[in-house]
Amino acid sequence: MVLLDVQELSDQIKTIHPITLSSEKALSSICKEVAFSKGKNVQEIGHTCKTIYFVKKGVVRIYYFKDAIDITESFEFENAFVARAESLFTGKPSRKAIQAIENTTLIAIDSNKLFKLFDTHSDLERLFRKIIEISYVNTVNRIESLQFNTAEERYKSLLKDTPDVLKRIPLKYVASYLGITQVSLSRIRGVK
Repeated sequence: MVLLDVQELSDQIKTIHPITLSSEKALSSICKEVAFSKGKNVQEIGHTCKTIYFVKKGVVRIYYFKDAIDITESFEFENAFVARAESLFTGKPSRKAIQAIENTTLIAIDSNKLFKLFDTHSDLERLFRKIIEISYVNTVNRIESLQFNTAEERYKSLLKDTPDVLKRIPLKYVASYLGITQVSLSRIRGVK
């Protein structure tokens, strides 16, 4: 049996909430490494999410279609956790997909096995509660940004938070994420 290298995951966990060595080993035992080529879906629309992913290398996006238009909801870079929470917690199929934007390596955590570990490893339950809290706050901030900030303000904020986003993400996805057209994004980028 090959030992899975989860060092990046372990390092990231330590920045969120400390867990015991026993919990770290238990978590590692339910993880597997998966790789996706650029452009491939990690999970399809209509799939029920049963996995929490940790981005080891690469970048993914969550997207959906509205009136046949591809809409990017979020980007997740190295050291981020990603799941379609609305499906994960309800058990219902998701209307969203997860797609690799670059060749991407993920650590997949089986949610059913993880939830069972919560019974014997309370520190794992607290860790993932904190991860969900962080995700919730990020979602609220994203919604408020769309409600209260101009497209130019959203663009500047994206560049500040993720300086290399334009090098790694196609402009059509950046525009979609910002809630504008590619033409509008070009105009904003042209303003010095």
